[in-house]
Amino acid sequence: MKRTKPCARATSPNTAKSRSGCGRSSRAWRASKLGSVEFRISRAARIEGSLRPPSDKSITHRAYLFGSIASGPCVVRQPLEAEDCESTLACLARLGLTCERSAGEVRLIPATAWRAPEGDLECGNSGTTMRLLAGLVAARPIQAVMTGDASLSRRPMGRIAEPLRQMGALVVGDQPPLWIRGGGLKGIRYASPVASAQVKSCVLLAGLDAEGETWVSEPSPSRDHTERMLRACGVPVLASAADGVGVRGGSKIGAFEIRVPGDLSSAAFWLVAASLVPNSVLTLPEVGVNPTRSGVLDVLSRAGGSVEEAEIRAELGEPVANLKVRTAPSLSAFHIGADEVPRLIDEIPVLAVLATQCEGTSEIREAAELRTKESDRIAAMAAGLRAMGAEVETFEDGMAIQGPVPLRGTRLDCKGDHRIAMALAVAGLVADGETCIDGWECVRTSYPDFERDLRSIAVL
Repeated sequence: MKRTKPCARATSPNTAKSRSGCGRSSRAWRASKLGSVEFRISRAARIEGSLRPPSDKSITHRAYLFGSIASGPCVVRQPLEAEDCESTLACLARLGLTCERSAGEVRLIPATAWRAPEGDLECGNSGTTMRLLAGLVAARPIQAVMTGDASLSRRPMGRIAEPLRQMGALVVGDQPPLWIRGGGLKGIRYASPVASAQVKSCVLLAGLDAEGETWVSEPSPSRDHTERMLRACGVPVLASAADGVGVRGGSKIGAFEIRVPGDLSSAAFWLVAASLVPNSVLTLPEVGVNPTRSGVLDVLSRAGGSVEEAEIRAELGEPVANLKVRTAPSLSAFHIGADEVPRLIDEIPVLAVLATQCEGTSEIREAAELRTKESDRIAAMAAGLRAMGAEVETFEDGMAIQGPVPLRGTRLDCKGDHRIAMALAVAGLVADGETCIDGWECVRTSYPDFERDLRSIAVL
């Protein structure tokens, strides 16, 4: 029985220390730049077993941010230990948060008052860190400069800078670095031009310390992790058909404990892999199935996939379930449009892989936001899949993919984007020959143990 074997590992010539100030020593996180790493994968005979995906990135970010302004100490169990979330924790430590680590949990002790950071708030590759933390910084009488890596520095931040300016913060820059002088905010009613949970969350978090009420409306619903966690922590969340969602200034987040569920976006790679690889049966326990996030399950169902949900329960307002996926007997083309895109924006790369094996033409539209992610994900996935033999037509806002087509292994460039890298790895599991993905080190931002988990369930 042969299992996946990488041709190189992500190793650094330097020993790195955590930037969070929270006692991490077991891993090296973005303290030194690694050289490019390649990952090799070949066709799988089956996917089998049980695998808890890594903990939810969106919920881990929010747990750390909420804990930094809570009324008392908070405990985050099974947080995601990946670079993006470590960036959030490191920034909060610079602002005064104290945290204590033990096996599998982080205890957060909020500061009585935030302090101006010494040096920049380095957000790494994490757009969530920059956008949500900007709302908290803008609400406090401090000055801070927020920076990011080369990829993050190309991403649009005007979408958060504008509402924060309307609330009274001084924000310089519409791309990183952002210079923010906060304090003295007033509530607003903001109509976001994009459906973005990050924009919505930034404004709502700023509104907690603004005068009056703060409201955010969107062209279509986005993820509601922030609203769910606010309610679970005792903050009244206002709702209106006309004005969207809102908060009252002066609302306080109560102390909380949370066990972070598995990340559906990470589980999506295994859901698609097990749907495509013959003779597969895979169980994914403790996965978050928030309905504003679970579009990937709906698409798999429409396409003919076999995914079961069981033992549904709640964790700090978030629905959690055990998922079981089997090889799909047949797959049909699917369409994804404007109403569904916010519920699966991060899963579109791996759903594009699914589309290559569906009968007919699958179409993904109204997804121009993909071009402003860690890479241009429309162009990156089209290039990767075409190199493997797929028939892909691109549009400014999406792509059309003809299937089914036999994929062939080749050397691929993931453009330094973790979701592109892992989606192409899934394509490699159903391709003839060997697939080699350059730039594999980028998966550390969200799923550093992807390679290990793949070896544990894929029989080659």
